Amino acid sequence: MAAAEPPPAVRSPDHHGAILPIESRRLRAYLEILRPANVATALADVLAGYALTGLAPSSSLAWLLASTACLYAGGIVLNDVFDRRIDAVERPERPIPSGRIRTSTAATLGAGLLGVGVLAASQATGAAALMAAAIVAAVLSYDAVTKPMAIVGPINMGLCRGLNLVLGMAAAPAAIRLHWPLALIPWIYIVGVTVVSRGEVAGGTKRAAAIALGLVDLSLVALVVVTMIGPGSPATAAVFLLILGWRIVPPFVEAWRDPQPAHARRAVRAGVLSLVLVDAVIAAAYAGMIWGLAVLGTALAAGWLARLFAVT
Repeated sequence: MAAAEPPPAVRSPDHHGAILPIESRRLRAYLEILRPANVATALADVLAGYALTGLAPSSSLAWLLASTACLYAGGIVLNDVFDRRIDAVERPERPIPSGRIRTSTAATLGAGLLGVGVLAASQATGAAALMAAAIVAAVLSYDAVTKPMAIVGPINMGLCRGLNLVLGMAAAPAAIRLHWPLALIPWIYIVGVTVVSRGEVAGGTKRAAAIALGLVDLSLVALVVVTMIGPGSPATAAVFLLILGWRIVPPFVEAWRDPQPAHARRAVRAGVLSLVLVDAVIAAAYAGMIWGLAVLGTALAAGWLARLFAVT
């Protein structure tokens, strides 16, 4: 008797309309909720912070990169957990409201990633473990409490990214005491990006867009100062800074002139992906061209992943 043929794979359309096996559809849902392009930008923060320590690449750097990837991904997943009711109305295509991932599963995944992030940081230094714990506190406060707050929410989000730069410095705790003010730059920058993100769905206001543009411009001015005083490669840092201005200023100006949702989304996308260039300027200015290029390499990964998965 001939063996029976296996049944065909169950297939189901993904949210783009393509037909995928159910296993592939589930995998894509998890990748969507993890926002891999955004996670790639978090690696840039740690690379830039580590570059400021003056240390050669080591196992500590690997642990810190693993830590930030888990911390950022966990925060993003929990953000979707807390936003699931809003997303059911405004973004029903997201994995949780679309039913592709259960809320309980996403909550477990997000919490687990945060825990692993702290554990990974502890393998580098004690200071890194403390910094990772501080990031967890900032992430949870943003996701669960401050996100809807007009002023505190963006400040909290900026704090998450500023602390992420310090996480890289924590490989050599003395570097934190020396270079922590540099974390104010990504903090200010991300506050601006977060302010304009409030208009992604229903549109924003010219006042909010003007504040966002002013904050982004302030971060650019700070980077000009960093480029001038840094002991690394000012020429490389200046090139990165020019590219950053070219990428970030036009969409923010557009969002200010006409704060409709499409313009806000373009500004947010450019802002998130261009944070790598902020880190690259800092790394090049203080640690030289090689470190700047290493940080910039994460932008290539982020840009490629952004073509496959949503950034916002």
